[in-house]
Amino acid sequence: RARLCSLRAGRAQDWAGMSAMERNCTLLMHYDKATPPNEEELRELLESKDPSKKVEAMKTLISLQLNGESMPKMLMVVIRFVVPCDDHKLKKLLLMYWEVIDKTGPDGKLLPEMILVCNNLRNDLSHPNEFIRGCTLRFLCKLKEAEILEPLIPTIKNNLEHRHAFVRRNAVLAVFAIYKSFDYLLPDGPELVEAVLRQEQDASCKRNAFLMLFHSSQERAVEYLSQNLEQVANWSDILQLVVLELIRKIVRANPYEKSRYIRCILTLFSSESNAVVYECASVLVALSSSATAIRAAANSYVQLLSSQSDNNIKLIVLERLQDLKRQHSKVLQEMIMDIIRALGSANLDIRKKTLEIMLDLIVPKNIGEVMQVLKKEVQKTQGEEGEKNTEYRAMLINAIHKSAIRFPESASAVVPVLMDFLGDSNQGSAVEVILFVREILETFPHLRGSVMQKLLQTFPSIHSSRVARVALWLIGEFCASGEEVAAGFTTLKASLGELPFRPAAGGEAAAAAAAANGGGGRVEGRPVVLADGTYASVMAVDESADKGDGAPKLRGLLVGGDYFLATVVATTLTKLALRSRAHLPLPATNMVAADVMLILTGMLQMGKAGQAGQAIDTDSQERLTTYLHLLSSPGEDVQQLCLVHCHEAFSAMLSERASQEEGDRPAAESVPEVNRQADDLIVVRQLKGGKAETAALEFDDDDDIVASATGAFKGELDFAARLKRVTQLTGLSDPVYAEAYVLVHSYDIMLDVLVINQTQEPMVNLCLELATVGDLKLCERPTAYNLAPGESKHIKANIKVSSTETGIVFGSIVYDAQGAAPAPAGGENRNCVVLNDLHIDIMDYIAPASCTDLAFRAMWAEFEWENKVAVNTDIGEVKDFLEHVLKSTNMRCLTPPAALEGDSGFLAANLYAKSIFGEDALVNVSVEKRIDGKICGYIRIRSKTQGIALSLGDKITLKQKGPAA
Repeated sequence: RARLCSLRAGRAQDWAGMSAMERNCTLLMHYDKATPPNEEELRELLESKDPSKKVEAMKTLISLQLNGESMPKMLMVVIRFVVPCDDHKLKKLLLMYWEVIDKTGPDGKLLPEMILVCNNLRNDLSHPNEFIRGCTLRFLCKLKEAEILEPLIPTIKNNLEHRHAFVRRNAVLAVFAIYKSFDYLLPDGPELVEAVLRQEQDASCKRNAFLMLFHSSQERAVEYLSQNLEQVANWSDILQLVVLELIRKIVRANPYEKSRYIRCILTLFSSESNAVVYECASVLVALSSSATAIRAAANSYVQLLSSQSDNNIKLIVLERLQDLKRQHSKVLQEMIMDIIRALGSANLDIRKKTLEIMLDLIVPKNIGEVMQVLKKEVQKTQGEEGEKNTEYRAMLINAIHKSAIRFPESASAVVPVLMDFLGDSNQGSAVEVILFVREILETFPHLRGSVMQKLLQTFPSIHSSRVARVALWLIGEFCASGEEVAAGFTTLKASLGELPFRPAAGGEAAAAAAAANGGGGRVEGRPVVLADGTYASVMAVDESADKGDGAPKLRGLLVGGDYFLATVVATTLTKLALRSRAHLPLPATNMVAADVMLILTGMLQMGKAGQAGQAIDTDSQERLTTYLHLLSSPGEDVQQLCLVHCHEAFSAMLSERASQEEGDRPAAESVPEVNRQADDLIVVRQLKGGKAETAALEFDDDDDIVASATGAFKGELDFAARLKRVTQLTGLSDPVYAEAYVLVHSYDIMLDVLVINQTQEPMVNLCLELATVGDLKLCERPTAYNLAPGESKHIKANIKVSSTETGIVFGSIVYDAQGAAPAPAGGENRNCVVLNDLHIDIMDYIAPASCTDLAFRAMWAEFEWENKVAVNTDIGEVKDFLEHVLKSTNMRCLTPPAALEGDSGFLAANLYAKSIFGEDALVNVSVEKRIDGKICGYIRIRSKTQGIALSLGDKITLKQKGPAA
C-alpha cells in the first residue's frame, strides 16, 4: 500500500550566478516499481462510481506525476469525476494532486482549467466540515501562484473567525504563508492576525498567530509581549518557546533590553515543560555570561539529566554541558557530583561522555568525592560479567588512571582497589590496571612501598601472560630495599613451584622420560610384589604439581610453552640477584645467584624437552643463556646496565608519551576561560571587519558572542584553498568551457560546475549529464539551461557518499546549437562535449587518529581484509620514506619517535587513521635498506571493509615513488 507523506514546502535558494529557480519538492510518495497503468486505464478507474477505485487511481496518478510523467489530459477527467465527490480521502488526495501538477502552460500563464480548480478550493473553504476546511487552508500554504490565491482571500479572512480551533489555526498559517510570499495580496495580514491573537483562547492558534507576528511584524509581537510580560508563565509551552526565540532576537538586536527580559526567562525555569526549561537555559547562556545566569542554566541542564529517562535527551544535555564547560568550567565544578550521577545510566555512550566531562572538571577541592564515587562504581562491576560491563569497567579504570596522575594524593586510596582486578578475566581491564600501577610507581616514589606490597600480594592471582610480564618487570625494577628483594624472591619462587619444570606433554613416554631424567612434578617410589613372587620398586610421577588446579598460575603459563614470559622471569630474577649484593654478604649473594641460575637452567631444559610445537625459540634461548653468563660474572658494568640504564629508558618513555599527549590535546580544551576585566577593550561589533562573519555570528544563536574571541568561529576556505580544489573538465578550445569546484561535506560531495558558452551562438537546452563509479550516488536529475553567447552559469550537483572508497565521476555536456546549419535528414543539432573524469580522493574522508597499542593489536587480529603492497620507491632513506608515506596517506604514526631514532637500515612502524564513516584503517610499514642503497619491504593495510583497504593501497602505490610522483 502506497504511503503518502506531505512535507512542508520551503523556498528554493538562489545560487550565485544562477538565474533559474529550482522547483521545490513538497511531497514524497512511495513508488511501486511495477508497470503502471496507462491513461485509458486511469480514466476508466476515475470515471468509476466506486470511491475505492478512484482512490487507487488518484494515488497512481500522483505517483506518476512525481516521477516526471506529464498527463495533461487527465486534469479535466479529475475535475469532472473526482471534484464532485465528498469522500474525505479523495478530498485529501485531490489537494495533493493540485500540489504536484503543473499549473501554468509553456508560456508561463495560468492554465484555463485552474479557474475550475480555484472554484473548487473556494467551495472547500466554505465546506461545513471542519476537516476539509482545515486541510484546504493547509494546502494554500504551499501554493506559489498568486492568480489562484487572489480570489480566495475573502474566504480565508472569514475562516479566521470560524467557531472551530482547527480551522482558525490553519487559517492563520495560510495568512502567514500568503503574506510572506505575496504581501500585496494581504496588506492588512499582521493587523488581522494581531486581532486574532488578542481574542484567541486556543493555545495552538495563539502560537501560530504569535509566530506570524514574530516573523512578519516584529514590532507588533514585541508590543504584545511587553503588554503581557507578567502573563508569560501562564501561557502554553508551545507559545513560550516562540516567546523565548523572540527574546533572543530582541536582545541580540538591542542588548540594552537584556535586563527587561532576563526576569521573564528566569520565571520560565519553573515551567512543567522540559522543552521550555531546556530552551530557557540555551537562551540564557547565549544572552548572558554572568556567573548567576550560567549557574541557573547549568542547574537546569543537570536537572534534565537526572529526571529524563530518554537516552537521546541525556546525550543532548551532556553535549550542552560540554559546550558550557569550555567557557565556564568554574561554575560547573560546583556541580560535578550532580553530573556524575549520570553514570547510573546503563547506556555506554552516556557513561563515556559523563566521564569525559568529569575529567575536565576535577580540581583539588572535589577530587576526593569524585574518587569515592569512581571507586564504588568499580566495585559494583566486580561481581558482574558481560561485554558492556567489561567495557564500562575499562572506562572507569582509565578515568581513575588519568585523575590519579593529575592528583597524586588521591592515588593511595584507589590503587589498592584497582589492583584487585589484576586477576580479572577480562585482559583489557587487567592490562589497564597494571599499566596504571606502573606509571604510579614511577611518578610518585612515596607510594612505592605500599603499592609494591599490594602487588606482591595479588601477583599469584594473575593469569594473563601480558599482565604477568608487566608485573614481573615492576618487581625487578622497584623492589629496592632488602625486605622488598626478599619478599620478591619469596613470591616468585612460590609462583614458580618446585623444580624441575615439565613441558605440557601427556602420555606415558613423557612421564617415563621425565622420570629417567630425574624430572617430574613429584617422584614417589614404593615396593610391589610381582606375579612370580619377586619384589620390585615402582616410580610414579605426580603431574598435578605442574598441571593441576592447585598449581601456581605463573608455572602453568611457563609449562604451557610461553617462553617469552620465561625470559621476563629470568630478567626479574637476575635484577633481584644483582640488587641483593647491596644488602647481603658475598657468600649469601653467591648462593642467591646460584639459586637463580638453577631456575634458569630448569627453564632451558624445559624448552629443549618440549615437543616440536612447544620447543623454545632461538631468541628466548639466547636471552636465557645471556642471563646465565651475566650471573656467573657480575661486574659494575652489568649492574649499571640492568639496574640503571633500564630505568632511565623507562623514564624517558613516560616523559615522551606525556609530551605527545599534551601535543595531541585539542586546541579547544586548552582555551583559557574568558575573563572580563575593567580595563579590557570595548569591542564594537558593527565597526569590526568581516561583515560576512558578523552576520554568521548573529544567526548562531546557540553560541555565546564571545566565542569569536576564543577562535570558535571558523570561516570559509580562503581563495587559495578553493583554487586547489578546482578541476578543469573541458579544453579551452571546446565550444563549452567547464571547470568544477569539488567540496566534500562529510557524507556529501558538492560539485559547483562553471559552464561558459565560448561560441557566438546561443545554446539551448544545455544539460550537464553525470554518472558515477563506486559507492557514489547522484541526488538530482539534470536540469536544462539556455546560455547566450559568452554567458556563464554555475550548475550545482550533489553526490551522496556511502563508504570510504575512491570514486570516479564522469559525464558530458549536451546542448542544441541555434543558428547552425540544419542537420541532415531533418535531425536535431544536438552537440556533445565529453568531460574529463573527476577522481574523488580517499584522503578527503580519512583523518589521522590515535589509539592504544592494545587496541591496535586487537583490531589487527580482528580485521579480515588485508592489502599487501610491495615497496618500490626512489627514496634512499627509510625515515624519509616513512615521512613521505605519512604525508601521502594522511595517517598518524603510532610508533613513538624514540623507537625510530638512531641510524639503522631497518624500520617498522604502525600507522592509524579513521574515516568519517567510523571505519578504521591500520597500516604496518616494514622496510629495510639494502646494500645497493635501495629500500625494499612491504606495506600491509588492514581494515574491516574491502573498499578502504583497496583504495588506500592504490593511493600508496601511486604515491610511494617519491614527492614528484
